[in-house]
Amino acid sequence: MDKFSSLSTKFEEIRDFTRVERIGAHSHIRGLGLNDLLEPKEVSQGMVGQLQARKAAGIIVQMIREGRIAGRAVLIAGQPGTGKTALAMGMAQALGSETPFTKIAGSELFSLELSKTEALNQAFRRSIGVRMKEEVEIIEGEVVEIQVDRQVGSGPMTGKKSGKIILKTTDMETVYELGNKMIDSLARENVSAGDVISIDKSTGKVTKLGHSFSKSRDYDAMGSATRIVQCPEGEIQRMKEVVHQVTLHEIDVINSRQQGFLALFSGDTGEIKNEIREQIDERITDWIEQGKAELVPGVLFIDEVHMLDIECFAFLSRALESEMAPVLVMATNRGFTRIRGTNYRAPHGIPIDLLDRLLIIATKPYSEKELKQIIQIRCEEEDVNLTDDALSLLTTIGMETSLRYAMYTITSAALICAKRRSTQVETEDVKKSYSLFVDAKRSTQFLHEYQREYLFNEVDDEEVGMGRRSSTSKSPLDPSKEEFHSVSELPTSMDMSN
Repeated sequence: MDKFSSLSTKFEEIRDFTRVERIGAHSHIRGLGLNDLLEPKEVSQGMVGQLQARKAAGIIVQMIREGRIAGRAVLIAGQPGTGKTALAMGMAQALGSETPFTKIAGSELFSLELSKTEALNQAFRRSIGVRMKEEVEIIEGEVVEIQVDRQVGSGPMTGKKSGKIILKTTDMETVYELGNKMIDSLARENVSAGDVISIDKSTGKVTKLGHSFSKSRDYDAMGSATRIVQCPEGEIQRMKEVVHQVTLHEIDVINSRQQGFLALFSGDTGEIKNEIREQIDERITDWIEQGKAELVPGVLFIDEVHMLDIECFAFLSRALESEMAPVLVMATNRGFTRIRGTNYRAPHGIPIDLLDRLLIIATKPYSEKELKQIIQIRCEEEDVNLTDDALSLLTTIGMETSLRYAMYTITSAALICAKRRSTQVETEDVKKSYSLFVDAKRSTQFLHEYQREYLFNEVDDEEVGMGRRSSTSKSPLDPSKEEFHSVSELPTSMDMSN
């Protein structure tokens, strides 16, 4: 047990380090940016704008926390680049780590070895937590002294260790004899005088809670992870309620004879029989009635929900009626489109009967001011220093192209800036990046101009003419724009001669 606990601690440290160092598309999101009255702030916790959508998401989060909503579905709908995934990530951050949150993409279901309904079922049960309570007998106190004696000489007892440990609370002090295994456990945890520890009597697991406040000094050499805690009060040996939280899917895997406990580490759980799930549901229901367990409905987030077919939608409609169902949050950027697997068109590519069950949150395009604030936040997240002119230019590029293109330009412009050994990104760096990497509009214009020279051509001359007329909009770096009149040398479309 001690070996597994030390390994899990190391893995948690590695995960924390990775989370801090790696920068993702939504790593700047810290929450929904709401106050205690669920009123959204203009800029807070990485969220900018979308005030109505954030307030609606905050109400959903509050209902999830209070356990008032389960088996409900929410749809986040809006144009590309309006913060739908960011809104879902903000909900996950606001709910905290205790609430299960599972994120999948609609296209994932068609690339798994499992059937579509089994993959959805596993995702559903991965989003429902079970909080189990049990009472364990522990020994908890502040270490006053540790004495270790090693047997010397010849014979079977040679090399065995023994000793004693003195623990105290504010009310009492006790001496305990130590055996060989307990001494090794204390050594692995680096327990010394002044530490506050907890020992599980049933398993012998030693947990180092921190360093005693009364024994800490300014000149003590302690790491940043060391916690300063008060000396425990009351009895040293007492009963303590311990809470374990697992998901229904983890219980399914452990009780599956084909897979077993090791499947949790490999990730290949395979198909799980419905009979096993029904037995588990009955047992958990009994635990809940006896007060031994508590159900924690979580959130299942399905991005690109329009990629699901009619079979998946039928399964979702039935699964939402189950007693053990999480809150389903879906996101789509489609308008009227064909329902996959049928010839019928529907809003967002979702059947009308399922759409009628959804609470729909609409997102709107960002204004120029909001776009500028988002770019500033991303620059702080990526540790990029922009001049005011470069920030204004990036904002204009984002308005004329897309928010994603402007955010990607931040990194490329920073690399170009580092190439000339400067610490601040200027407009020339942004212009250079803009000329090297084309956006979707310029790429489409290039294809319309030179589509006949490609290997396969499925566009007729009439569509080419329409494409040329539609792509004559001015570039954000067009020389006719007054504020950027000095960039006439930059190409606004791809040139075959380059």
